[in-house]
Amino acid sequence: MSTRQESLETFRRHLIAHRGLFDNETGYPENSLAAFARAADAGFGIELDVRLTKDDRLVVAHDPGLQRICGEDVLIRDLSFDELRRRRIMKSEQSIPLFTEVLEVIGGRVSLIVEIKPDYGVIRTCRETDAALRYYDGPYCIESFDPRALLWYRWFRPVVSRGQLSDDFSKEPGVGVKPVDWLLSNMALNAITWPDFIAFNWQHSDVAALRVWKRILGCTLVAWTIRSEEQLKEARSKFDVFIFDSFVPGATADRDSTGSGARI
Repeated sequence: MSTRQESLETFRRHLIAHRGLFDNETGYPENSLAAFARAADAGFGIELDVRLTKDDRLVVAHDPGLQRICGEDVLIRDLSFDELRRRRIMKSEQSIPLFTEVLEVIGGRVSLIVEIKPDYGVIRTCRETDAALRYYDGPYCIESFDPRALLWYRWFRPVVSRGQLSDDFSKEPGVGVKPVDWLLSNMALNAITWPDFIAFNWQHSDVAALRVWKRILGCTLVAWTIRSEEQLKEARSKFDVFIFDSFVPGATADRDSTGSGARI
């Protein structure tokens, strides 16, 4: 087992809270400092998304624009961080945070999966992400739908565990260009990026490409996104790590003595 694969063992021991332990109807909206603190306090790992503002500040936000979370039709990349800071997430008191602020709140207490968003300056985003994490005292790995992010980490930060995010884009929206969607669905560039894990839509886990790459790479499989105890139970036979939202599992998961699954 490689050192990077060994570093992923900690992710197998805890369920991973998607965008923090959030509830968009309360004061703990997604990708907010409150949601991240809540997840860390509960002992859950955390998955979050990073992207750049107009002035190249690295912030934590999933969508490229603010329509869904702030009700405003504007792109994050068209706003400076000071302008972005004035907006509120889901009508709460929470604002979109800097990545460095999130790291301070988590404080190395739980495992962290960082998704690098591909829509704007992906290489610059990799550099800024790496700079923020260089002296972070806690377990983390990176993932992206964009193979360029994985390639950057393979070349410049080979000690960091990296994961390819994917889905069956014949069933879900993708880039919209059929050859590109085919390449992404089948993760054809894994032969170049050589990921340590694959994070895949658990509902489409029967695709042949996932089984093939699991055999070739011997990699960890991460399920996204689990939204009930029933789905979690169903996904356990195929995946090693589980990203969840929309419910709170009964307790932090620990691997059982056989290594065959996690207990809730």
